[in-house]
Amino acid sequence: MIIKGTINLIKGMFVVFKHLFKRPVTLEYPEKKRILNDVFRGKPEVSGCIGCGICQMVCPSGAISIKKDENGKVIEYKFDLKKCIICGNCSYYCPKGAIKMTKEYELASDDKKDLTLCYKGGSND
Repeated sequence: MIIKGTINLIKGMFVVFKHLFKRPVTLEYPEKKRILNDVFRGKPEVSGCIGCGICQMVCPSGAISIKKDENGKVIEYKFDLKKCIICGNCSYYCPKGAIKMTKEYELASDDKKDLTLCYKGGSND
């Protein structure tokens, strides 16, 4: 019993010493932030939307809604970040490149209203 316990203690100490001199896996977040690569997809932004509706069709979670006036001009463009899965389909398929995926990823909020992005008239207001 004592021998088995001593062997287990030595095995445990071996694991500790093995990892003692390795680089840490985690960062000291939020003081240190991860460097993001060029293809990172964060919060979407809209500028210059023509209201074609392709983004609405390709959004798998239904997070996009577009309101148009009687002339077909975009009145309001909404992103519901509570539904958005940050897949980037809207940005990829937008024929005018009006939707860009930013590198902003700290989207947590206490207020649900902060998780709905509204763009009036196809531009950022």
